Amino acid sequence: MQENKQQHCIAENHPSLAGHFPDNPIVPGVLILHHVQQQLLNWLPNIQIKTLSQAKFLHPLTPNEHFVILLQQVSATKIKFTCMKESQLLVSGLFIVDAQQAGAHV
Repeated sequence: MQENKQQHCIAENHPSLAGHFPDNPIVPGVLILHHVQQQLLNWLPNIQIKTLSQAKFLHPLTPNEHFVILLQQVSATKIKFTCMKESQLLVSGLFIVDAQQAGAHV
């Protein structure tokens, strides 16, 4: 099973945070998922994502907090991801990818 792990941080001046709870900002889930997607496409540039099969948000992320995205290819068509802040699981989920593309370039 192949893995890819990278650290990320979403700055407090990111445009999506301005209206997302102004007195107590949290990072929108879609922004976290965008970072996951971009990391996946950078890691395996020749795959095609078919769908986000599953995403479970367990804890909020606030601006300027560092978090780690771990991608794991669990089969020819499935990429599992987790987002962690220290030892706390923030988000987990599963992408379904094109098997032919994933198998050819992994």
